Amino acid sequence: MAIELKLKVGDRAPEFSAPTNGGGKVSLSDFKGKPVILYFYPRDNTPGCTKEACRFRDHFAQFREKGAVVLGVSVDSVKSHDRFVTKFALPFTLLADTDKKIVQAYGVWGEKSFMGRTYMGIHRVTFLIGPDGTIKKIWPHVKPEEHAAEVLAAL
Repeated sequence: MAIELKLKVGDRAPEFSAPTNGGGKVSLSDFKGKPVILYFYPRDNTPGCTKEACRFRDHFAQFREKGAVVLGVSVDSVKSHDRFVTKFALPFTLLADTDKKIVQAYGVWGEKSFMGRTYMGIHRVTFLIGPDGTIKKIWPHVKPEEHAAEVLAAL
């Protein structure tokens, strides 16, 4: 099911604040002056999400060289994120959007269907937010295998 995004390139990225793996808390404003890769994914420890996270991990040094911050967002709990980060040695921060404020602000929460069943969930979408806080690029259709390389190329 395709999602109708409400944000466009050039829009100001919605501010957010959320708890993270490791017991921290981050806000978008913490990264002012740096490009931010904000990637939304459905669930920790699922095949596609694990592939996507591991690709970001494998390219992480290159993202850092470009001064970029990688943030993953799902509605999983901090405890779930902690296990996911530990299991796959993920070097970037995962945000626990348990109240769904961020997924709703970015318009990635919506109806999905899987094996004939319709349900509400996160659409796999990535936003590249510029150092000035505006959205520079949006990937509304992400292929977990290739995505980190696409984002790196766009930086």
